[in-house]
Amino acid sequence: MPLDEDVKMLLGLLAAPGAPSLTSMSVEDARANMRNLTSLRTGAEELPRIENRSIPGPNGDIPVRIFAASTEKSLPILVYFHGGGWVLGDLDTHDGTCRTLAKQIDGIVVSVDYRLAPEHKFPMALDDCYAATLWAAENAVALGGDPRKLAIGGDSAGGNLSACVAIKARDEGKPRIVHQLLVYPVTDARFDTVSYRDNAEGYFLSRNDMQWFWNHYLGSSADAENPYAAPLRATDLRGLPSATVITAEFDPLRDEGEAYAKKLKDAGVPVELRRYDGVIHGFFSMGDMIAKGKTAVQHATGALRKAKARGARGVIIAN
Repeated sequence: MPLDEDVKMLLGLLAAPGAPSLTSMSVEDARANMRNLTSLRTGAEELPRIENRSIPGPNGDIPVRIFAASTEKSLPILVYFHGGGWVLGDLDTHDGTCRTLAKQIDGIVVSVDYRLAPEHKFPMALDDCYAATLWAAENAVALGGDPRKLAIGGDSAGGNLSACVAIKARDEGKPRIVHQLLVYPVTDARFDTVSYRDNAEGYFLSRNDMQWFWNHYLGSSADAENPYAAPLRATDLRGLPSATVITAEFDPLRDEGEAYAKKLKDAGVPVELRRYDGVIHGFFSMGDMIAKGKTAVQHATGALRKAKARGARGVIIAN
């Protein structure tokens, strides 16, 4: 498919003469650049309750932001892990996305400000995300939620962390997670797919960018084979929560996300995979600039509601 017209316009705006590449920036400059880009987004949802808190983690407190779309009790809870290649991103860069998700599921979103690489390499981000998921399950009622309606989700590196938390929760026997929302997830540390070849540069996220992110995140080459870092390397995906997987046509990560969806399905996990044609990595959080981003968010939340109605395994994210 040709590039979406909204995407063409956005890429034109981002292609400023002399703009530095991500890989040429320092980590701090790259983080500031991401904050600047996300600050341009508009149309944030108004919600009755938004609260910043710190929760206990394995190596100190973890900041979280809680978004509640209702003052009712027994609401569904989505624990959300932001994207940014495990190096970039924070509570503010994904504030708008979390507001929208909370509004559309008519529930609670707990956004997690996990520790970032390279200061904190694998598995520290995963440790924080798993601890936050446990905390959300244990404190669901106090938050106004229902622990039986606990889901996890994230975009890009956050999708990776969601997939890995799901595996770890199965391995540890807790908490019970009813669904995983994986938005263009990173699932492998290899760069040899067709989508990596065809979308290596020119489509917002490049092959070089992903190598830069992985180099900052992993502590050793052996980590690249660890399913808690690269879930596509897992040999057994049985018993995981059902999944919604979203990919983008012009995204280096497209094929590995779709390969992970297939591997989940082959393991007997209920999966809904949706590829969005004509769009790039990041579109899900760009609904104010790319119309298909709004459509994808609506699909993600709507698919979960339909899955509940069908009686699929434990999918009870919506009332």
